[in-house]
Amino acid sequence: MAKATWKGAVLADTDDTVVVEGNHYFPREAVDDAVLEPSDQTSVCPWKGTASYFDVVVDGERDEGAAWYYPEPKDAAAEIKDRVAFWKGIEVTG
Repeated sequence: MAKATWKGAVLADTDDTVVVEGNHYFPREAVDDAVLEPSDQTSVCPWKGTASYFDVVVDGERDEGAAWYYPEPKDAAAEIKDRVAFWKGIEVTG
């Protein structure tokens, strides 16, 4: 079972993550939509493709770009399509 938490709130909780480069990618449906706000931020990974980001917002506190996903990953990273990963102070256990 993997869980992502921040500021005492559970952001995601599931037994179905994909671990890539040490990061747990949670199925989108396992992530609490109420804590995610779309961000304009993007980044590019040579083998995964272009990542898009969410800000994580809990009780009015914002962690900018703390969640990311690959809407159209390259073939080598197809297993993380429609999955969300966390960083920047988000605690992931599992």
